[in-house]
Amino acid sequence: MRPIIGITMGDAAGVGPEVILKALQSAEVYQQSRPVVIGDAKILQREAKNINASLEFNIIKQPSEGIYETGTIDCIDLDLLPEDLPYGEVAAEAGHAAFCFIKEAVALAMDKKINAICTAPLNKEALHKGGHLYPGHTEILADLTGTEDYSMMLSAPNLKVIHLTTHVGLIEAVNRINPERTYKVIKLAHDTLKRAGYEKVKIAVCGINPHAGENGLFGNGEEEEKLAPGIEKAQKEGIEVSGPLPADTLFFRTVRGDFDIVVACYHDQGHGPIKVLGLEAGVNITVGLRNGIVRTSVDHGTAFDIAGKNLADKGSLIEAIKMAVDLAPKE
Repeated sequence: MRPIIGITMGDAAGVGPEVILKALQSAEVYQQSRPVVIGDAKILQREAKNINASLEFNIIKQPSEGIYETGTIDCIDLDLLPEDLPYGEVAAEAGHAAFCFIKEAVALAMDKKINAICTAPLNKEALHKGGHLYPGHTEILADLTGTEDYSMMLSAPNLKVIHLTTHVGLIEAVNRINPERTYKVIKLAHDTLKRAGYEKVKIAVCGINPHAGENGLFGNGEEEEKLAPGIEKAQKEGIEVSGPLPADTLFFRTVRGDFDIVVACYHDQGHGPIKVLGLEAGVNITVGLRNGIVRTSVDHGTAFDIAGKNLADKGSLIEAIKMAVDLAPKE
């Protein structure tokens, strides 16, 4: 069966509705999945006119009511927004609606009525004006699912990367790394890919220092103190994980096929190689959410400057849908 992917509409004043409709005109999407939009039908219908798309709309209450055929947009309509919501402007009502779309998607995923969540972008300022004081999607999802241990995964063709730390300064990132965090992220990577159907998951962990410390030549023993014990704990549980390994060659080896996923120690160590492989093909993934829920996202923002101008590209959303299909639990 094609997995049901719940696509949240994001901030309706941005390009989310546009890229969703453009992506869902692709027959390839329907060959692999059953996409259902969780959003506002009036906004989607307005956007269909704006981009001159000939589409039918099937307004439903449950994913089981979907038609899931190219040319028809199945939409769980929360009916929260005015039809004349301005493009490209921060609006509290759009921020609140974006939160509600996510909340509905999480409820459906927790009840196993959808197999994965794929999110269009939200605007943090609008989200806050709407009364929801979260840094972004990841924190909302963690809160709504009651999840404490989660991580960001990035994916591009032939490369998956999961992070020990992300949006903190480099010195703070190194301070935050410890054996237990290393072990937990290795386990998250392993369990996520196993649920996705990987028969045997091969994981590699980047060193913190150049050449992974080169036996104490670089750094102050961070690899031995912060990474090695977590790696050894995972190995004792039967997880196939190698490292710490020099980051300057590890990403090449992974793209070549030696490993399925890389554990990066800090933001730029993991993000750089992904971005080099192509911004349009990058997908942001939240892993470790309760009940094995997988969330994928476009790798761009709301793009208020081009909203309503029929200029947005659908490529990142199509890749995010494909990745949601790939990582959706196969159990």
